Amino acid sequence: MKIEDKSGPKIGNGFKSRGAGKIVNVEIEKAKSHITVEIIEYIPNAIVTKTIIKKSTGSISISSVDSGEGMTENTAAFDTFIQIIEGKAEIVIDDKSNILLSGQGIIVPAHSLHFIKPNGRFKMISTFIKSSYE
Repeated sequence: MKIEDKSGPKIGNGFKSRGAGKIVNVEIEKAKSHITVEIIEYIPNAIVTKTIIKKSTGSISISSVDSGEGMTENTAAFDTFIQIIEGKAEIVIDDKSNILLSGQGIIVPAHSLHFIKPNGRFKMISTFIKSSYE
C-alpha cells in the first residue's frame, strides 16, 4: 500500500519507493534550530520523505527507510548529494557499490544510473540543486 499526501511532491529526485511510502511537503521553520535526525520517524514497511526546502532551483529532502525497503533504479538530470544521518545504506552508482555509514555522504553524478539497496533501516538527506548549464 502506498500512502501519499496529495499536497506534496513526488519522492525527492525521482526516487520511487519499492514498498509503501508517505510523502509530506513540510518546510522546516526558518531561523530556528532543530535536530535533523528527529525531523522524521520510521514507519513499518515504508519509506517516508519530507521536503525540508523546495524551490524552483532545487530541493532538500529527508527520508526514513524501514528495513526491507529500497529505492528503485533511476537517473537524475543533475548531481544529487546524499548524506546518511542514521544507520547505514548501500548506494549503487553505475554498478559500483558504496556502503555509507551515519555521517557519510556521496555525490551521485547527473545522468548516472543509481539505486539504494535495502540493508536495514536508515535516514538520509538528499540535496538536489538544479543548474542551468547542464
